[in-house]
Amino acid sequence: MVIMLVTAGCSTGGESAAGTSVDGSVDSSVDSGYVAGDGSILLVPEAERQPAPDLVGTTLDGDTFRLSDQLGDVVVINVWASWCAPCRAEAPTLAALAEELEPQGVSFVGLDTRDSDVSARAFVERFGITYPNVIDRDGQLQLLFSDSLPPQAIPSTLVVDREGRVAGRVLGKASESALRGLIEPLQAEASGGQ
Repeated sequence: MVIMLVTAGCSTGGESAAGTSVDGSVDSSVDSGYVAGDGSILLVPEAERQPAPDLVGTTLDGDTFRLSDQLGDVVVINVWASWCAPCRAEAPTLAALAEELEPQGVSFVGLDTRDSDVSARAFVERFGITYPNVIDRDGQLQLLFSDSLPPQAIPSTLVVDREGRVAGRVLGKASESALRGLIEPLQAEASGGQ
């Protein structure tokens, strides 16, 4: 299922976003700067999901985050930076959904890429973000997900199922309806559709 939305993303110029369509084809036309999200939303059929890399890093709070510790939860990974306008626009939605869905076994984590810690902490405080945010100063952690995300796409959001497999993504600013549309089917899978 692919739904196209019109969104703006952070970009250094006329780059295009790479992505995988429903049929699995890849558009690899990515330049070296950040790319604007094309607004695509992708939910991967359960039989086609691949294991997510084990994202491990230090959070803005100084703790260690390990994605593999989240097995059993649906995990929403949001790639962001304080200097990105669409990231600021989606932050209140992400913060609210994280608080609402945490009791339902949905965990959120931010991947703060190519940003200063001071600016990132101010961003987190400004938007009341309570979930962990992993520091990715040089963008290397984001590259772990290069099979699922264009390496320069920001903002982007990945959703990992309870078994630790990449199950969906949003390239560009994530809306509440887009996120719910990715998360709810994964919750239903885990509960046997009930």
